[in-house]
Amino acid sequence: MTQPQSVWNHVRGFENYSLCDWPGRPCSVIFLGGCNLRCPTCHNGTLAWDMRSLHVMPEKELKSYLRNRAAWLDGITITGGEPTCVPALGELLYEIRKFKLPIKMDSNGMRPEIIEDVLSFGLADVFAVDVKGPYHKYPELTGNAVSEVAARANLDKVFAMAEANPDAFYFRLTKVPGLTVEDIETARSYLPSGFSLKLQDYVEPRRENAQPDHETRRPVGNVV
Repeated sequence: MTQPQSVWNHVRGFENYSLCDWPGRPCSVIFLGGCNLRCPTCHNGTLAWDMRSLHVMPEKELKSYLRNRAAWLDGITITGGEPTCVPALGELLYEIRKFKLPIKMDSNGMRPEIIEDVLSFGLADVFAVDVKGPYHKYPELTGNAVSEVAARANLDKVFAMAEANPDAFYFRLTKVPGLTVEDIETARSYLPSGFSLKLQDYVEPRRENAQPDHETRRPVGNVV
C-alpha cells in the first residue's frame, strides 16, 4: 500500500532503541507531530505545535531500520504530540504492522473514537493513556483546550474500553506543578477497578525545545 504523504509527513522523530518507553519491552519509538491540546507544561511543544520546524524522518530509512532490527525489538511505541490527531493514522499503523511487532500507542484520551477504531482493527496492542488530573482542572492543565465536561465524557469512554480490554490499557499521570496530593487521588479514583495509576515526576526540560518521551523525559532520537 502506498502511504499518503500526509501520514509520513507527521513522522518527526525516531528513537531507534529504548528500554523505558514501553515498560518491560525494548522498543523503537516513533514520534508524530501535532496535538489537540495546549498544555502549558508540555515537554514536546515543538513537536506538538510546530512540527514543521523539525525534520521529517525519511520513510525508507525508518522502514529499513525496523526491517533489519525487528529480531532485536519487542515492540514499537507510537507517541507524539498526539497520535490520534494524525490524518490516516490507521494507514501508518497498518504499514508498521507489517514488521510483525507489537505496537503501543500513547494518547491523551481526548479522541476516544480514534482509540476505539485502532483497537477494533487490531492496529495496536497496548494504549498508554494520560489522566492529567481531576476533571475540573482540565481547562487549566490543557491550555483551555478541553472543558471539564468533555474531559469526563472522553475518559469515561476510554475507561469503558479498558474495562472490556484490561490487558490493552494502562494509565499514567505526570505530577505537573499545580497538582496536589488530593488532585492525584481524585484522578486515581476515576480508573476502572483493577487498574493502577502510574505516576511520573515532572522534570523541567533540559534544553530549549527539548522533546523528551513520556516515560523518562529523554530527548527524541534520530533515525539511525
